[in-house]
Amino acid sequence: MTKLQAKELEILIQFLRICEQCGLTYFLVCGSALGAVKYGGFIPWDDDIDVAMPRKDYEEFCKKAPSLLPDWCFLQNYHTDKQYYRLGSKLRDSRTTYMERMTEDLDINQGVFIDVFPLDGQWSTRQEQKVFQKKLKKFEAKRRVRLKYNRLSGRNLLMGRTNLYYVLFRLFGYGGNTAKTVEEFDYYVSSFSTEESEIWCNHANSASTVEFAPKQQYGRGALFAFEGLEVRVPEQYDAYLTQKYGDWQRDLPEEEKVGHHFFTICDLEHPYTDYVK
Repeated sequence: MTKLQAKELEILIQFLRICEQCGLTYFLVCGSALGAVKYGGFIPWDDDIDVAMPRKDYEEFCKKAPSLLPDWCFLQNYHTDKQYYRLGSKLRDSRTTYMERMTEDLDINQGVFIDVFPLDGQWSTRQEQKVFQKKLKKFEAKRRVRLKYNRLSGRNLLMGRTNLYYVLFRLFGYGGNTAKTVEEFDYYVSSFSTEESEIWCNHANSASTVEFAPKQQYGRGALFAFEGLEVRVPEQYDAYLTQKYGDWQRDLPEEEKVGHHFFTICDLEHPYTDYVK
């Protein structure tokens, strides 16, 4: 386990403690679920922890966690950090620094983190799907205006890595009210109930359809070890991991064994406030 992973594990312990104390449902997801099932902990080259909660449990967690977390652990979302640009939340270690390349200029907590995603339902009609796709394009365009990489790199426009909404928002200066942008889309996706839907969607992690899974995949969860902790992953973990990663049991070539977060500063001994300009 790396020093960064050890810091993330400290945050996960706090998350699990609150879930147990409050009787909340959660699942380790994405690479963290793969790590638990295949390695009994972190994927050796992984650089984050991802957990997801059904929307009702997620909202309860966000309501109760701030008063139950230690002072150094900050619950970050559009309610608590007005420039935070994503759906879902992060738990941040305010004693540390982890400035990602795209967000280093944002006035937000920049400590080491784990991701906490809400799970929502899916549309039930073709018309609802069309509305969702239109709203998603607008949301992605508005929030990307805030990110350093997208502001500075004209290649995104030339290489077709964006949409017309992004071009218009950049030209006319939209996208400045990050909290309002995220809140509006969060309110919209949360209207698709997990209780009534047969499909659960992790919109906060990705717009890809690999994040749309039958709720039976999650079920009541299956228990696995994760760096000595007992954690819950989706009950049908083979189906879940196969949907996301294909042949998840195969060994990757060495060139693919890399993390997917890119930082400009990683300091595990000093708080991010030491680096704020």
